[in-house]
Amino acid sequence: MFLNSWSLSLTLCSLLVLFLGGLAVLTAIRVLRYWNPASDSNRQIRLENEIWLTSTLVEYGLGFQIITLVIFILAADHYCQMIVGAMCATGALLANSYGMPALFVKIGGVFFYGFWIVLHKLDISSESYPLVRIKYIYLLLLIPLLLTDIILQTMYIAGLKPDIITSCCAVVFSVAEGDGRNMLGSIPQSISLILFYFTMVVLTGLGFFLLRKWHWLTAFLSGFVWLWFLGLAVVVTTSVISSYVYAMPFHHCPFCILKPEYYYIGFGIYGTLIPAVFFGLAAPMTGIIAKNKELTGAIKKFRHFAIRLSLWLLLAFALFSSYHYLIYQITGGES
Repeated sequence: MFLNSWSLSLTLCSLLVLFLGGLAVLTAIRVLRYWNPASDSNRQIRLENEIWLTSTLVEYGLGFQIITLVIFILAADHYCQMIVGAMCATGALLANSYGMPALFVKIGGVFFYGFWIVLHKLDISSESYPLVRIKYIYLLLLIPLLLTDIILQTMYIAGLKPDIITSCCAVVFSVAEGDGRNMLGSIPQSISLILFYFTMVVLTGLGFFLLRKWHWLTAFLSGFVWLWFLGLAVVVTTSVISSYVYAMPFHHCPFCILKPEYYYIGFGIYGTLIPAVFFGLAAPMTGIIAKNKELTGAIKKFRHFAIRLSLWLLLAFALFSSYHYLIYQITGGES
């Protein structure tokens, strides 16, 4: 499978990111050993120039790695055409034991890689670069995650064989016949939808409160609710919303909604959900560095930006995810 165009794209992106990560590790070691903003020595000046270049390269490298999540899912959807029993990305990802772990690590990586980019943006907003040590320590902690991401991806591609028999989404996400339940277990669909929309209302209320007055306890609560909402939204989208998109009550799949026959609405759903959760979490995360007086203005500005953007993205997600459900409720069927 490595000669497939999608596999080549993923592999080339990984090699590029590994190369940039290797350069960054060397810079990180030098920063931790020699960084001294009070010094005007030649070594300090060279190091300041070096971190500008390295940090920019790392920013782009992590950005590429975030984009590989989309490429990976599209690649899995392409692989399903060559694997026996696979009808969409679900079957392709289950073709070996590395597909789903690779996907989960990539989704988690979006947040961890993105937080580094936020730290970098805040750091360069001050002339003294007060977060240099913190962001390079964080970068060193990111390297194992980055390696895990790339290794799982590589092992998944290497383990793909056209003659492997896998399961389709109709089998994987099916529910017991006639039980009227969903993936939330014993919770009826009506209750899961109430939880779904109630959580969105709670997030909106917390967001408006934080815009008016920042409080660390409210921010922590908001971050916890955003994490809960990410899992809840994926489950509800898969087990409830998707069947309205497909106009088939027993078709539940988180990937088929990305297909052209459903007008790519899945990209609208996930493309608003994940960024909304990221920015919803990013605002509370700034509390870790809030004591830095040099960044008070920049942090406050970023918090307001992140909260506003998360609320707008949450609204967009609500519209994308609710469209087919509302059409069904209003018209009694598919539009």
